[in-house]
Amino acid sequence: MSAPESPAGDRLYEAMQEFGPLCVGIDPHPGLLRDWGLEDSVAGLESFALTVAESVSGRVASIKPQVALFERHGSEGMRVLERVIEAMQGSATQVVCDAKRGDIGSTMAAYADAWLGPQSPLAGDWVTLSPYLGFGSLDPAHRVAEESGRGTFVLALTSNPEGASVQHRGAESSVARSIVEAAQRENERHKAKYAGPCGLVVGATVGDALAALGIDLGRFNGLMLAPGYGAQGATEEDLAHVFAGCRDKIVVSSSRGVLRHGPAQDALLAEATACNDRLRKALHR
Repeated sequence: MSAPESPAGDRLYEAMQEFGPLCVGIDPHPGLLRDWGLEDSVAGLESFALTVAESVSGRVASIKPQVALFERHGSEGMRVLERVIEAMQGSATQVVCDAKRGDIGSTMAAYADAWLGPQSPLAGDWVTLSPYLGFGSLDPAHRVAEESGRGTFVLALTSNPEGASVQHRGAESSVARSIVEAAQRENERHKAKYAGPCGLVVGATVGDALAALGIDLGRFNGLMLAPGYGAQGATEEDLAHVFAGCRDKIVVSSSRGVLRHGPAQDALLAEATACNDRLRKALHR
């Protein structure tokens, strides 16, 4: 995928204003493949993933393929992921590769080349990163993202209950708060009209944790990818509450809530459109 024009945050923000905040997850779980009448095989994976991508291409702001569910099929599964990324080229729909990569030194630099490099077939528009070897360990990824005009979403407050044991540690000097502040500093390095290229992953199910940890996302100068909506339990009202000061900057991820309407492409698009309508109503009232 050729390097897009920068800045990444502004591109996605503008797409969200046009289509709505929904990010359609492409999560080819074995159970979903079965529900669609597909085999748990590379052929089933390809049919599933490309059907979703083609259904919403140019009709939603972003899609989010879950990399692990392609990796489990080996090199042929990763080639399917490449085809999904290729299918989005030239469309207004951005690709967020949910890879959650994080390491140090030359290994992090290799991950950066793989998921953000201008010549890599695995480079979408964004990639998710894990900062738990220290936010500074992600520098190679942020520098490659800067050069290629791509963006990153860094895990901060995730939707899984276990995340609190690490992310909440330190109360108002918490790990999560330090990540938010570091991402803000990274964005200050860049010129952007709406949002810098370093985003955060903040779960829609975190409730009042932001207030308890002294985190004001209304001041954050980037976008926030919000998992946990729909099948994981969070509602439109939860999103409006958690992101009260920054509702225009939420990238709302939904996978099963949309995917269960397949395999008919018109049904997938109809649900994605209806979901965007519900989100807009709840977040911009």
